[in-house]
Amino acid sequence: MALLRMKELRAMRSEELHDKLSSLEDELMHERGVAAMGGAPPSPGRLRALRINVARIRTVMREVEIRTAKKGGIGKEEKA
Repeated sequence: MALLRMKELRAMRSEELHDKLSSLEDELMHERGVAAMGGAPPSPGRLRALRINVARIRTVMREVEIRTAKKGGIGKEEKA
């Protein structure tokens, strides 16, 4: 599995990111299950690539969340 590029991920819409994240997490869970049962994974590097891709998608989603919060003023603490 090829690593997803951050440039490609930032170009995706929010719905696409959520769909991609859920599919990658499903694949990761399957691969971890195979490894936990003692089976040799067909590609040992696939687990690492899946973890990295999940982390990259979560990073982009967090960046979008922070950016929208700053634009809308949501989440700013009021000084009393």
